[in-house]
Amino acid sequence: MTDRLKLTVSVLGTGIMGAAMARNLARAGHFVRAWNRTRAKAEPLAADGAHIAETPAEAVRGADVVLTMLYDGAAVREVMREAAPGLRTLRSGGAWVQSTTVGIEAVAELAALAREHGLVFYDSPVLGTRQPAEAGQLTVLGGLKAPHSTRGARHAPPLSASLEREGPPPPHPAKGPSSSSPSLNFVRPGAPPSRAFVRHAEGTHRL
Repeated sequence: MTDRLKLTVSVLGTGIMGAAMARNLARAGHFVRAWNRTRAKAEPLAADGAHIAETPAEAVRGADVVLTMLYDGAAVREVMREAAPGLRTLRSGGAWVQSTTVGIEAVAELAALAREHGLVFYDSPVLGTRQPAEAGQLTVLGGLKAPHSTRGARHAPPLSASLEREGPPPPHPAKGPSSSSPSLNFVRPGAPPSRAFVRHAEGTHRL
């Protein structure tokens, strides 16, 4: 991977799923800063080249992308507030990929928090367990505003087998990947997963 394509990714939460996601991002060539409330759970990622941060603020400082994989909405809100001093230093157009499973009300609160800090908010819960997470084969359900959808394609490939997209294709779609490559598609926020999977089976637009 060329330096131009490398991202600095902050991973907040390195339990079973978060650690696997952070490891795949690091192995794909991105610069990863990992943080976990219990530091011992993050430390093994150093062997894959990740920097282990002492605080959320340190982890997010100057990042291109912040990825949260925590316990619930309340935990995400608390950790992101702790990260606030570092969020001010995020690069222009910084993205927050929120993969923790949270309720609809929590998503609205977190989206408001993202706006407060000038972040592009990706509501991106994942379907899968430890094995697909470690293999980079998670299914990611991504919700975001259309103007940012093509930018999201840079964040998912090391993590997912597919990410559903619902709606019209972007104006300048890239050539579809081969069957062995991860694909990235988006689900409209609130669309039921079953409908998304039907659309995927029928053939959805690939970014």
